[in-house]
Amino acid sequence: MRFVNVGYGNLVSCERIVSVAQPDSAPIKRMVLEAKESGRAIDLCCGKKCKSVLVCDTDHIIICSITPETLFQRMEKNDNEIEDED
Repeated sequence: MRFVNVGYGNLVSCERIVSVAQPDSAPIKRMVLEAKESGRAIDLCCGKKCKSVLVCDTDHIIICSITPETLFQRMEKNDNEIEDED
């Protein structure tokens, strides 16, 4: 199982992430609000500004303060490390 660091010592399983989105659009804001109301939102911002929203296959929404570009680079780095091991 591979994990990606989403900041402040928090890790998320790469296999569970379906999408990484910026929180600016109205549909994403609506999705986050609905997830918060139903208890499916996990806020990993630690009081910082939300910069990305991760949608998981478990129907959970993860809110974090790392940009989508940085998350992508970290996930890509994990993939390269695994290929080097093989």
